[in-house]
Amino acid sequence: MAEADLESEYNPRISVPNHAEIFAAWARDAELYRAETLKGGRAELGLSYGDTPRQFVDLFLPDAGEEAPLALFIHGGYWRAMDPSFHSHHARGLNARGLAVAVVGYDLCPIVTIGDIVEQIRRACIFLWARLGRRMIVTGHSAGGHLAAAMVATDWQVLYPKVPPNLVPAGYAISGVFDLTPLTGFGINADLRLSADDARRLSPMFWPVPPGRTIDAAVGDLETEAFKQQSRRIAQTWRTQAQIRYAESPGNHFTVIDALCDPSDPMMGRIAELAKSVTP
Repeated sequence: MAEADLESEYNPRISVPNHAEIFAAWARDAELYRAETLKGGRAELGLSYGDTPRQFVDLFLPDAGEEAPLALFIHGGYWRAMDPSFHSHHARGLNARGLAVAVVGYDLCPIVTIGDIVEQIRRACIFLWARLGRRMIVTGHSAGGHLAAAMVATDWQVLYPKVPPNLVPAGYAISGVFDLTPLTGFGINADLRLSADDARRLSPMFWPVPPGRTIDAAVGDLETEAFKQQSRRIAQTWRTQAQIRYAESPGNHFTVIDALCDPSDPMMGRIAELAKSVTP
């Protein structure tokens, strides 16, 4: 495939021409869900976990409150766009299934690097452990799928010995980019600033995975072959180290996460199943 064609394959805003309408709908539905949960006393917004304004989590609680099993959701945007305000409603499905959902924000490229973002999400996980005292399943979309896989593959015992070694034993990564090396030749690298060495070092595809981890690599059935191949490859590469499976769900790169709003969707059933393995 020619380089220009490959770059188009990795640009979902080209493959989904109505993406602006989708983002506007996300913003509207997210605002409505924040209002609904705040009115019901089931939301805690803007919980700071770091030293910059974007380092915060919005916590959405089910009827069981803070004692519920915990899921962290990491938004996408190619590490350089979006924030939690577009994704509050994506907590709805898991809330209805009895899970608490923390939607996490982070600083964006080019202000910071992808390596900085990985460390920020780790700190968010540690913050949630300190606040709620429970391990978590991590879900993420697009760039957030990459970050979810990075959390599952983190050796917490080595980096942060005061938290459980299996702080994040399970994940559900949606439409992730797990091998960053193709991105170094694309225009977006002006913001990402990835060298060839950086791209490989920050690619969970190539990380060793601690024992006992479980992750699904899911992708929309209408996505480009490049995104499908990313999920297939990590499923193949990690198969001897983790319990991992590849799954396709209805939708394009953006509409695939509509399933997160529907508690009856099979994706929600699978994430709830994984959450049971995390809950003590």
